[in-house]
Amino acid sequence: MTDNHQLNNFRVGDLNPSQLLYGFGVGAIVDLPHISVIVSGLDDWTKDPNYVREIKEDRLLLGLKAVVGSHIQRMYSLPFKPEFGSSNPLEQEALVGVPVGTFPKWMFCPACHILASLDTGVFELRPDLYHPDRTRYVHSNCRIARNKAPTVLPARFLVACEKGHLDDFPWIDFVHHFGEQPCSGTPSVTLQEYGPSGEARDLFIFCETCEKRRQMAEAFGRDNREKMPTCTARRPHLHDTDPDSCNLKMRPILLGASNLWFSQVMSTISIPDSSDRLVVLINDNWGMINDIDSLDTLKYAQKRGDLKAFTGFPLEEILAAIISKKESGAANAVVDIQPDLLMPEWKAFSTGDVQLRATDFLIRKVSAPGNYKSLISKVVLVDRLREVKALAGFTRIDSPSELDETSEDQRIDAAPLSRSNVNWLPAVEVRGEGIFIQIDEEKIQSWLSKPAVQEQQRLFFNAHVAWRTARNFSNPAADFPGMRYVLLHTFGHILMRQIVLECGYTQASIRERIYSRSSEADGGPMAGILLYTSAPDSEGTLGGLVNLGLPDILGHHISAALYDATLCTSDPTCSEHRPEYGNATLHAAACHACTFAPETSCEKGNRYLDRAVLVDTISNNEISFFG
Repeated sequence: MTDNHQLNNFRVGDLNPSQLLYGFGVGAIVDLPHISVIVSGLDDWTKDPNYVREIKEDRLLLGLKAVVGSHIQRMYSLPFKPEFGSSNPLEQEALVGVPVGTFPKWMFCPACHILASLDTGVFELRPDLYHPDRTRYVHSNCRIARNKAPTVLPARFLVACEKGHLDDFPWIDFVHHFGEQPCSGTPSVTLQEYGPSGEARDLFIFCETCEKRRQMAEAFGRDNREKMPTCTARRPHLHDTDPDSCNLKMRPILLGASNLWFSQVMSTISIPDSSDRLVVLINDNWGMINDIDSLDTLKYAQKRGDLKAFTGFPLEEILAAIISKKESGAANAVVDIQPDLLMPEWKAFSTGDVQLRATDFLIRKVSAPGNYKSLISKVVLVDRLREVKALAGFTRIDSPSELDETSEDQRIDAAPLSRSNVNWLPAVEVRGEGIFIQIDEEKIQSWLSKPAVQEQQRLFFNAHVAWRTARNFSNPAADFPGMRYVLLHTFGHILMRQIVLECGYTQASIRERIYSRSSEADGGPMAGILLYTSAPDSEGTLGGLVNLGLPDILGHHISAALYDATLCTSDPTCSEHRPEYGNATLHAAACHACTFAPETSCEKGNRYLDRAVLVDTISNNEISFFG
């Protein structure tokens, strides 16, 4: 990571690729030991082929074009330093990374309690090239700590809005009641604390020039927000102000608040287009041969040694396959309809075609566990898979809905990743292994027809509408997944919790992918789950997870997971929870003690979960699928 404040460029910290996609992407604030920085927009990122590489995944690229815009043409990896590069921090190579800028600009001196912007020159930057974690700002002329310059801290409060805008808290205007009683001199403000709690009610802003004082608590709350000024429409990650003015009121928010940044990530699992060996080889080696357009250039590539993988195939057939792929890519380039990312995955897993294989895709069918053959129709072990994930945007204040839904209202407040229409997006490719389990369709249809299940669906639907209404969705009744999804989703969660005890991976490293559709018009019916690992290196494919899919072992873990689901340490409170309890959550008998999974593992934010759809609980014994 590099800092671009006041033309100073230096390394200030390190993050791994997944963190830059899910927690600290473009527009997010990263808290470092002594400063806070905001990740800059894509306009400032490097595209030097020495430090980034293009990631190929045609299906995901089509999805990004439909969601973000037709100008998206490529996906690039995150910038990385060469493995055997120079360690000299003064060389240009040492500055390769994700660009960031200092934010917030307002700092607080813990000694004299003064609040000031970095633009005033009150605080001095002290970088440490050899120890990036020690980079800090100091107050050299502090009137309290005269013998040493205390390290200043970022101001704790910011202002944001639902359109993704972010700015420093208006300290001077706030203490002067936004111009109602302007200060006659050059204001100097301090932050005073009159209590041990650190809460807003114990904090006061004091102007030393005119001696006005105001409590920070007056900025928080629904009623107080109406008294705040209109949003400045500032976009610090893009170093500009939104040309479309914002009509929302500023919303005070704490630095480090969990709702300050939510990523919008699209992902897909790479599925071979064909079981034809030549087509698979073309896809695997596309990075080396994508510029070949004639038989002569193909012969030259053969002499250069680029076609070793194609041994045995005539050059004419190889050229025809290359041209065919280019033509299909050109045809897809004009498509503006979001492709179905799940359908190819479902077809590959549900058919279990072992001939459909590639370097990063290898599956095999095994028998369903004996005790569950009447309910589970298929188990497929995925010995090798490749997942590509791309950052499509981000939101503030409210978490975005999943991008595989069809509603347009879910994306109207997504903040842009760049000032101009750059033709690329940052992406990460990871490899792993997994277990695919398909539930018998007839059993699901029989279960869905039960009156008690239909009544539970009514409760979930009402909660779904209330949840979306509270978040200002234009069509609250849309995109309801139904009880089929609740069943598969909950089953995936309890099984994830069980198998992490045996496979050696942490719970956060195992993810779910739910295939749930009832309508044939949407490509259904689908009823399956994929539990898989994903890591940027070979650790994702060590076999610890896939071996648990063998019939006897999987049957044991399913039984253990269902047994544990009958009771929760939070019962009876957990089992008595109903979907319609408020609009902050959207689940029934589920909680952190029994069913919830890490945010990076769950595709629905721990919504649409209910242990009672799987087994009898102490509060509900009428809707269990497994009995």
